Amino acid sequence: MPAKKAADSGKEAGSGKAAVEKVAAGRGAKKAPGDKEAVSKAPATKAAASKGSASKGAGQGAAVRKPESHTALVRRARRLNRELAEIYPYAHPELDFENPFQLVVATVLSAQTTDLRVNQTTPALFAKYPTPEDLAAADPEEVEEILRPTGFFRAKTKSVMGLSKALVEEFGGEVPGRLEDLVKLPGVGRKTAFVVLGNAFGRPGITVDTHFQRLVRRWQWTEATEPDKIEAAVGALFPKSDWTMLSHHVIFHGRRICHARKPACGACPIAPLCPAYGEGETDPEKAKKLLKYEKGGFPGQRLNPPQSYLDAGGRPAPPLGAG
Repeated sequence: MPAKKAADSGKEAGSGKAAVEKVAAGRGAKKAPGDKEAVSKAPATKAAASKGSASKGAGQGAAVRKPESHTALVRRARRLNRELAEIYPYAHPELDFENPFQLVVATVLSAQTTDLRVNQTTPALFAKYPTPEDLAAADPEEVEEILRPTGFFRAKTKSVMGLSKALVEEFGGEVPGRLEDLVKLPGVGRKTAFVVLGNAFGRPGITVDTHFQRLVRRWQWTEATEPDKIEAAVGALFPKSDWTMLSHHVIFHGRRICHARKPACGACPIAPLCPAYGEGETDPEKAKKLLKYEKGGFPGQRLNPPQSYLDAGGRPAPPLGAG
């Protein structure tokens, strides 16, 4: 059965840490995703199984594969997250911030642009307007000029100045630590609220950004397409205490290896566990060239990343206008 083969392949591949070391050394990829035998094992999906049974079986008594039970899905999802935790022990929010105010503003600014561009822009913004009171009273044209590199700078200026004013008038200049309060702020939706709650207040939340949506669907954790439904479906698979780090693990993997258009399947340490293996480049050498950030030897998104990231070989991003 394809699913059993995929599971057996996962056992043979060993732990995520061992797989990472093999991929990094240029070994093991041939033994897992690059090898013809492994390739035949890896892309085991419920859909493929059903399709195969149907093509072979109509009129021939072939058994139809049962849908995956909730218990099996929970076990599979948690195992994959454990592997990701070994691959990305340094996973963290990729926006530079020193306090909840800076984080909520940076997260609002990250819409329709990269965290890197936001991180290169916010030093000047927070140097000039370090508090909600300062930003609420700012000259909009001056704020627009600072935020111009992030794109949609007029709308973003309106949002960050509006949320600053709301913080001053409704919350005493402090960022609230409750979901129901955060989503009332201009420009702040559930995704932004959970980023702030999880990373500034230590309160569990799932961040359903574009990377998270893409990967959990590829891994068949859910078929939902709406963020709130994805949040609910994935949240039901994990204890709340895992939610924040789960989000970091998934987003890190999506940015570095499991890209939208060209997933680096042949260089992916969790390939034996992935139902979507084969959607991207399976040749190990070609796949390595698709890796981004520290996995590809390039600087990350943050100008001031955590020490654990630097210790793992990651490099800080350059400031705006440097190189």
